[in-house]
Amino acid sequence: MIRRMAGALVRAMLVVLLVATPSLLLPGITSDASQIVALVAIFAAALTIFEYASVYPGLVEFRDAPPFNRLRFAALFLTVFLIAMVIRGETDESMVTRAITTFGTNIGLAIDFPYSPVRQIVLLLPEDIMYEHLARVRTAAGISYFVSMLALAIFYFFVRVRNWPLHNGPFNVWINLPTFDPTTGGDVVQRLERDARFNIIVGFTLPFFIPAVLKVSESIFGQVTLENPQSMIWIVAAWAFLPASLLMRGLAMGRIAELIERKRRSSAAAQKALQPA
Repeated sequence: MIRRMAGALVRAMLVVLLVATPSLLLPGITSDASQIVALVAIFAAALTIFEYASVYPGLVEFRDAPPFNRLRFAALFLTVFLIAMVIRGETDESMVTRAITTFGTNIGLAIDFPYSPVRQIVLLLPEDIMYEHLARVRTAAGISYFVSMLALAIFYFFVRVRNWPLHNGPFNVWINLPTFDPTTGGDVVQRLERDARFNIIVGFTLPFFIPAVLKVSESIFGQVTLENPQSMIWIVAAWAFLPASLLMRGLAMGRIAELIERKRRSSAAAQKALQPA
């Protein structure tokens, strides 16, 4: 119980740090914005403590199957931190901010080709936008997409090489898939494989779909300029993080389906071996 509560408190503090990172790094943050950030951080921390301090499953999937959630958190935190450092370097340049900006600029330019996800974000901006702002958004998009794909590649390594999730002990479906009911809806393996395919398809299309939706909704909500630094950080980070998170979930669901099917085959083979000739 003490270990579980301590782990929940550590996770809550990390979530608070994630939410507060742009406010801590960016200059010129107003008091109203700081209050909103503090409110969101408190709510996120309370939700994290409630989820991880409880013995019973809640809403977070793969809670006891690291490094699934750890990789997702690390990818989002690193994305937010790096983009915030790029913006900070515009007014408070240092060797660190210069190196991060150069790295992000090179990544953004490399990925900014026709029909690429980064190009869709760039095309979302107004045609008369200043080049400096366009370059900032492209750099942020490049960083965000690179970090998300890196997290996805690392998770794929754990699945195929490190034998995730069995490398950490037995896998508890009830704890790690709290919203999945194995007793309804037909065969469990088929449902898991269907969910895996759905998540992978949505994960692949979402980086293109989000800018398209924002572009279509301009007549209702106005043009998307991403000029507010905090808004730009969270929008660009979510644009790359959500698809990568869905792709990771699709890989995870497919892996669980594979393990269940393997267990069925081994059980059937064992039962057949026990039958008299």
